[in-house]
Amino acid sequence: MRSRGRGWRDRREAGERLGAAVLERLGDAGEVLVLGLPRGGVAVAAPVAAALHGELDLLVVRKAGVPWQPELALGAVTASGHRVVNDAVVSGVQLPPAELEQVFRRAQEEAEEKERLLRGDRPPPRLEGRTVVLVDDGIATGATVRAATELLVTARPRPGQVVVAVPVGPRETVEELERVADAVVVLERPWTFQAVGEWYVDFTQVQDADVRALLKP
Repeated sequence: MRSRGRGWRDRREAGERLGAAVLERLGDAGEVLVLGLPRGGVAVAAPVAAALHGELDLLVVRKAGVPWQPELALGAVTASGHRVVNDAVVSGVQLPPAELEQVFRRAQEEAEEKERLLRGDRPPPRLEGRTVVLVDDGIATGATVRAATELLVTARPRPGQVVVAVPVGPRETVEELERVADAVVVLERPWTFQAVGEWYVDFTQVQDADVRALLKP
């Protein structure tokens, strides 16, 4: 439940407001590709793409969790194999290198499977020279968004610019992303942050079928 009058009714409203903010920031950005992080990020990305008159697609990233505490992220990996490693967590749990590799490999396989399920036989979107806007429904640890951002900024040929756009995220995490992306657009960056869901009245889980429907031309 949304608290203290902050936040948005649902992901659509958040996306509409975010789209307006991105449009104001970018102006005429030319050919725009909007990539949502499944699943909730795609629901926010759809109205952002509409506001920017851009192409909508997705980018799948999987969190690599500590085996006995899956919510604690060792890092994240994209379907293409790009990894972001949380060095502090890796050092703390002291997993043997072979087990660490196994965790990341499994996460990558899950990302590959999810991408096939959601994208079907759609060809991958063209990145070269385009303004690419990466969207999620909010940032918690930032591991998945950072992995996706690093993948985009290191892609060759490189996009014209990489913009991260989210409705809400912790101030410190947003500042870290600003050092990676060309630009970051965030509607709310609170000092005190507990969970993304507290910023939405309706934070119902987005289903795979919903994502496929949003991606239909």
